[in-house]
Amino acid sequence: MSDITLKITGMTCDHCVKAATKALETVPGVESAEVTLEPGAAVVKGAADPVALIAAVKEEGYEAEVQ
Repeated sequence: MSDITLKITGMTCDHCVKAATKALETVPGVESAEVTLEPGAAVVKGAADPVALIAAVKEEGYEAEVQ
């Protein structure tokens, strides 16, 4: 298991954080996801594909990149 840190932009409120967290937790291999509004980041634990994580965040309407 490893941690993947993502920079997420476009989130403006707690609802955004919850939406991004839920999206990340649906990706196969994710054991947990901790998303923070400031500074706009996520730490994902598990063996997930970073490309799939970014796609899940983008599906919710935010931008993401691996840190």
